[in-house]
Amino acid sequence: MTPLLGIFDSGLGGFTVLKRVQERHGNIPCLYLADTARVPYGEKKPYEIRAIANEVVNWLKEQEVSIVLVACNTTNSLALDVVKNVSEVNVVELINSAASMIVESRVGVLATPATASSKVYTDEIEAYRPGTFVLEQGCPALVPLIEAGHTNSNQIRLAASEYLKPLIEARVQAVVLGCSHYPLIKSLLRELLPSNVRLVDPAVGLALQLDKFLGAPAISFNPPLPFTNTRICVTSEPKAFFRTAETLLGNCPEVEIVSLRSKACLF
Repeated sequence: MTPLLGIFDSGLGGFTVLKRVQERHGNIPCLYLADTARVPYGEKKPYEIRAIANEVVNWLKEQEVSIVLVACNTTNSLALDVVKNVSEVNVVELINSAASMIVESRVGVLATPATASSKVYTDEIEAYRPGTFVLEQGCPALVPLIEAGHTNSNQIRLAASEYLKPLIEARVQAVVLGCSHYPLIKSLLRELLPSNVRLVDPAVGLALQLDKFLGAPAISFNPPLPFTNTRICVTSEPKAFFRTAETLLGNCPEVEIVSLRSKACLF
């Protein structure tokens, strides 16, 4: 039986994870959930993130997904235990995957304020490479600007420059894109960083981690994004999501609005 991957994020960012997964594993069936009613997650309280995770994963479970992919770093950092306890299937996450990709001794992390405050990236990288210098930078302005489609605006350039300044001053050798939205502005970040600084996309590591459950592919895939074998669901504003996805990605299949009022949730 072909597995069904359940991928969730607060908005468009998880498409970058979906792309990496299907570049490696082909056009595997996926259910993509964007919790647009509550985007962005990155400035919410930890208890809110945990409650949302419980609700989202219960809904995914009712859709009978085979594997849950945590495409949201904020959920990953503050509610991974909730996801694992509720899902009852295998869970593949971003932060541990990213930590396994680090080879540098000085690392910067761009993330949402909630993820940066949790210091989970620091802990995971330190576990893989003891003694690594890690500087986590919260970036509150980036997700709202990306969700609004302002990926080429002067506003996002100024914000990104400000967030990168402490990392550049700290002479980091690599910068982790610690929010799945950030690969959507990868070219801008590359332009603003010194050429010797490596950009690390955790979704690449996540796709590799999936080999344990799907097997290592014999060939490389390069499907278009988004993918025809993917059901796309949002919790609000499907037309706005569709328009922004079309603008940023060049194409978007039908977007379905759903309610996350899972029978299993008690709140």
